[in-house]
This record gives sequence, structure tokens and C-alpha cells, in this order.
Amino acid sequence: MVESQFSVETADAIIQSSSLSTHGAYTSVGTYPHQEMVDLVSNLSVKTGIAVPDLLQHFGRHLFGRFVEIHPGMTNAFSDVFSLLSALENTIHVDVNKLYRDAELPTFSYEQDNQQKMVFIYRSRRRMADFAQGLIDGCIAHFKENISIQREELPPQGEEALTRFTLVRAVDVKH
Repeated sequence: MVESQFSVETADAIIQSSSLSTHGAYTSVGTYPHQEMVDLVSNLSVKTGIAVPDLLQHFGRHLFGRFVEIHPGMTNAFSDVFSLLSALENTIHVDVNKLYRDAELPTFSYEQDNQQKMVFIYRSRRRMADFAQGLIDGCIAHFKENISIQREELPPQGEEALTRFTLVRAVDVKH
């Protein structure tokens, strides 16, 4: 994403200024230390002047598009945003864990789900709600739906950060 959205030079600069056990060599089948992403994003923020939360949301939107390209069966099996998001915990993350056994994925609990509104809680020790919101934004764009997102940070539970996302579909008004 950094190479295509910013430049190869920017990607090289943030790799050089980050403490990476991988030295910036990544493959699509590997699992990597979370701290390396934090270092890369922090250094990209310094280099570009874009706030870390905005970069994480941008990366989430970008990554959702890559998921659609790389794993079309995972995304094309769903007809809309709510059906995909409600399958995260028990379908999509199960498949992700088969591909990446060491992955430390967030968990989701659903408080409510109907045709116009979906409420779910994101839980993660990695505290990446901005990234999760970017993925949700990418999902909404993919399905071309008119959905608003309200986000509320909840009190942490132990080491886990909790964020409530409330998605509301716009009601079509016919004249």
C-alpha cells in the first residue's frame, strides 16, 4: 500500500527507520510481530504528517480491497455488509486461522442484528479499532451500501480494548 499510495522511496525510508526483525521482507503466507506494523505505521505518520488513526483506517480500506482480489470466495459468498460482518467470528476467522495458525485475531460479539441496524463489539489486545473501522469502510464500499458508522470506545476488559460499532443502513425514501 505504501509503495502504491505514496512511493517506493517512502516505503524504503520507513523500513530503514523501523526496528524490524524481518528487515522489511514479508510474504503473504507469513505471520509477523504486531510491533513491526506499529513501528512502520508510526514512521509513516512521521514521514507523511498523516495521523496514525487515519493511516490505519486507510490501510484497512486498502486491505479489504486486497482480500476481495486474493480471496474472492470469502467475500463473494456474501450478499451485503451485514451478512459478511456477521460471519466474521464463526466463518471468516475460522478460515483465516486455517491459513495463518499463529494469527492473533480480534473477536466480535453481536448485540443486535436486523435489516437496518447492526451493533457489534470489537475486542482485541492489539487495540486496532482504527484498522477494523477501515476494513468496515472497505466492506461498505465493496457492497456499495449507504451505511453510517457510529463508534464508541468502551472501558477495556483486562488487556483487551473494546469498541462498539453501530452500523445503520440509510432508509430509502421513495417520492
